[in-house]
Amino acid sequence: MDQKLFDLVYEAVVNRESTYEGVYYTGVKTTKIVCRPTCRARTPKSTNVTFYRTLEDALQAGFRPCKRCKPEANGALGPDAALAAQVDDLIELQYNEKLTLDKLATALVISPYHLQRTYKQVRGYSPAEKTERVRLQHAQQLILESNVNITEVGVAVGYSSPSHFTSWFARRTGVSPTAYRNGQRGGDSAETK
Repeated sequence: MDQKLFDLVYEAVVNRESTYEGVYYTGVKTTKIVCRPTCRARTPKSTNVTFYRTLEDALQAGFRPCKRCKPEANGALGPDAALAAQVDDLIELQYNEKLTLDKLATALVISPYHLQRTYKQVRGYSPAEKTERVRLQHAQQLILESNVNITEVGVAVGYSSPSHFTSWFARRTGVSPTAYRNGQRGGDSAETK
């Protein structure tokens, strides 16, 4: 690795930026530990650092995975991907409740800001959009696969007001829930997202 690239990657490590997350792994010569660039452990001196393109290269060079950032766990985005998966699980379980960013953050014992930023970085959209997608998927399934009336479908996916549910559903799909049940399909669906 040339000095200019080394300096760029090291600067990302110092600032705990995710720019090189999954691209380079930080081997700390003095401890023989390999970390992700975003590891929250104390930043090593640049003279004590070697960057590896893969975790396997670092392990073969005699480094062991950091117990704090766990570079071997949860894919390239590591703890961030694990957090996003936890958020997805909560949304799947509670989509029919009043689900706010604060409620999700409290359940995961993190700040709402960190949850929003991390989730959006991993998934490409917000937890609120994920909730909307899950609600739409369940609403579409109930409308097509059951004889439950439209008001009950709305309640089942978290809308107590039938008019609010109908308006939301029409905005998301381009057709009313009744028209959807009768075979008309709009431009949006949970399956395409």
